[in-house]
Formats: sequence, structure tokens, C-alpha cells
Amino acid sequence: MKNTNKIITALIFTLVMVTSCTKDFEEINTNPNQPLSVQPSLLLRQVIYDYGEQMSYEGFTAGNLLGQYTTALDFNLFDRHDLKSPQLGGNPWPIFFQNLRDNESVIQLSLQNETFAVYEGPSRILKAYMAAALTDLFGDVPYFEAFRGKEGTVTPAYDSQETIYTAEDGILDNLNKGIAALENYSGSISLEGDILFNGDLESWIKFANSLRIKSLLRISNRTDVATELQTIFNAGDFIDENTENAIFNFTDGEPNNFRLARLRIGDFNNFVLSETMEEVLVDFDDPRIETLFRPFSNSDSGEFNGLLNGIDATQNAAILSDFSLAGTIFRENTGQLDANFMTSWETHFLLAEAAERGFITADAQQLYEMGVTQAFEYWQVGLPADYLTNSAPYGAGGDASIQQIITQKWIANIINGYEGWIEYRRTGFPHLKTLSASLNNDIIPVRMPYPAEEEALNSVNYADAASRTDGNSINVPVWWDNNK
Repeated sequence: MKNTNKIITALIFTLVMVTSCTKDFEEINTNPNQPLSVQPSLLLRQVIYDYGEQMSYEGFTAGNLLGQYTTALDFNLFDRHDLKSPQLGGNPWPIFFQNLRDNESVIQLSLQNETFAVYEGPSRILKAYMAAALTDLFGDVPYFEAFRGKEGTVTPAYDSQETIYTAEDGILDNLNKGIAALENYSGSISLEGDILFNGDLESWIKFANSLRIKSLLRISNRTDVATELQTIFNAGDFIDENTENAIFNFTDGEPNNFRLARLRIGDFNNFVLSETMEEVLVDFDDPRIETLFRPFSNSDSGEFNGLLNGIDATQNAAILSDFSLAGTIFRENTGQLDANFMTSWETHFLLAEAAERGFITADAQQLYEMGVTQAFEYWQVGLPADYLTNSAPYGAGGDASIQQIITQKWIANIINGYEGWIEYRRTGFPHLKTLSASLNNDIIPVRMPYPAEEEALNSVNYADAASRTDGNSINVPVWWDNNK
């Protein structure tokens, strides 16, 4: 009997200890220095900075090669249009998906917790902005099943570009819902972590309306956009001055300077003025060349010299001193440079095109000239008195005017080189050159290829998407492309 009592006592003691340990298990095993939930303000700041910083670098190193702003002297398979061989740049896919996942967390926090409601509008607008850039580069991409982390699937289906732009929870829908969320917000909690507009909700609305103009123009070859564009233009609630631009400033020193400034000198020296960019700037007698590039070292009179894109570096070793490097604003003086999400000058060029194409009733020339004026101001270069009358006057209408609008927008977008290439694909302007030694049969690519890791990690859905692009070909146009 005594033994039985001892056994019962031991069992009760063990049960109490197990219950006590189980009760406190979660508290004991939670690291107070690693909170399980993240504040949306921290995530918002991270998304804006990480995306802006990384894509500014990507846009310069890889986008500028595709848009023929610069060319590469060596390590230049990408410049020769072997786009499956990214070198110093050329792999934006993980940048998009990491930041879209983090941004989705902000959206979900804003919907689940009324305290965070102020974050719904900005996070929906950022989702639309990043998703548009992603699909404009690649075409059909994982979207509706993507970005949800543990709640979603690790093998999301690829959605058509058309539905990504036009369906519920797509680009245009999120821009509209983002604006509505901001307009209807009546709480007292301020928006924190906002390094674009310092918590100014009206600025986010202007940003979203400029993005609506951009998105509508981009798909205008596929759907009727005139009524919606005219409504936005009439309301006038878009980015209209450079002081309203969606940008954040780099610094002159680390850790927040432009990444090109942190490259080894040999890597920085790999990028020189493209012959395409040189000819455009020289034809316009454009003084921005002195800010965007440097005179080549062998010049006795401060001249600029560009190189045709896509040389075969194994057969034709270009001499660095014969060509113009990028300007000091991209390396020594990056405090003068911005991470550029959306600007007033881009908005005015978009509206000028809309007016010239008859989508809106407005003075196309006036909008064009405002775009040029603001683009010079943005790059901190004085506008010559005769530039708009002699150097770059508005065209005679039709394609001549469209070419002038797009070319001026292309020049100013050198910090967003992918944009220049995207707009070339959409409009055919400016006229890009055949490469010196193309690895794509002298064809200028019209989409980025899906990365190799997609084939390995999402093989079934990748195979389906690849079958719609002739085996993941870079020569198959995306849905909105005029050439399709």
C-alpha cells in the first residue's frame, strides 16, 4: 500500500510539472528580441527602400544596357542579349518577389487590424506599382496565388498579363482601391515608415493617379482607355510638380549612397556611354550629357564618345580611355541622385502622348514642353533658352510628335533604364541600334526570360508559362505590346 501511495504521489507530481511546463512553454521559448509580428511601419519603410535601392542599381547596370543608355566593355553577355546570363545586373525577379511578399504582409495587417488601417492605401498602391514593373518585364507571371508566404503556395500558377492589369485585385483595381482607402480613412493614427512622402496621404493619392495614367497608356493598344484618362486629367489630382515626385534621396556616403558608388573601380569602369545615347544627346545639343556622362580621357577638348552596344569582348577589346564613363552624379556625388518611383515630368510626357493620340482633350505641345522643362530641373541642368524652339521642338503631329515625346522621356529615365526599354517595346521609340555582336540573331528582345530557379522550383507552372512564350523566348511580345 505504501508503494502504491508513493507511485500515485510521483504520478501527480509529474503531471503537475508537465502541465506547468506546457503552460509556460510558449512564453519560455519566445525570444523577446525577435518579435513574432512586425510593425507595418517597419515593413513599409523596408519595402520602399529595398525596392528603390535595388531596382535603381538594376535599372542602371542592366536596364540601361537594354535601353541603350550605356554599353558594357566586358562581362557583357547580357549586353549582347544573352539575357539568361546576368552578370553585374540582370536578375530583378527575386527583388520583385521578396518585396511583393513583404508588402503583402502590410496589406494583410491593414485589413486584419483596424489600428493599421492607414497602411492599406499605400500598400495597395505599392503592390500595383511593383506588379506592373514585374509583368511589364516578364509578361505572364505568378500573381494571384503568389506573395502570401506561409498562407499561400510555394508553386503559384502564372497569370496572364491581361488579368494582372485588369482583373479584381489586379493593378488598376488596387490603384483604385488604394485611393478609396486613403480618401475614406478617418482614423487618427499617422502613416509611419513612409520615406516617399513623410506620411502625407494626399501625396499617395497623386502618386496613384499618376500610376493610373501610366498603366492605362501601357495597355491602350489593347483596350479603350480614353474615358478613364480624360476623367483623371480633368480632376487634376496627379503628380504635377517636381516637389511632388515619388522619390527618396541617396546620400554621398555609405550605407545609403547609390550602389554604383560602392562597386570596385574596375566594375564601375565597365559601363560607358552608348553610341545610341550619344547620338540622341548630340543631335539635340543637349547639355544634360555633361551631367550624365564624362568626357572621354583621350579627348583634348572635353568631347564625349559612345560605343555601340554588344561588342564581342573576346575579339574586340575596347580601350576605356576612348569612351565616356557615367557622370559623377552616379558615383562620387550620389547625394544629388534619387531613387525614382514616379515623377511630374514622366506624368506630363504620358499626358502629352495621351493628348497626341486623341485619348484626352488637352494641349499636347504644352504638356510636352512642361515635361521637358521639369526633366531638366530634375537633373539639375539649366534649360537652354532655345531648346524647345530649335534643339527639340515639338513635332509636326502623329508619329513625329510621339517620337519626340518618348525620346525625351527616354533621356530623363536613365536612372530607370528598364523603363526606357519597356517604352521602346511599346512605341518603337527611340530607334535602338542593332548590336555589334548580337547573341540573339540581331533581334532586340521584347521580354525578360524567366529565371532558371523557376524551372527548378516551380517546374509544372513554369513549363506551362514557357509553352506560351515559345520555350521562354525573349522574342515573344507581352500582351500589351504593339508588335503582337
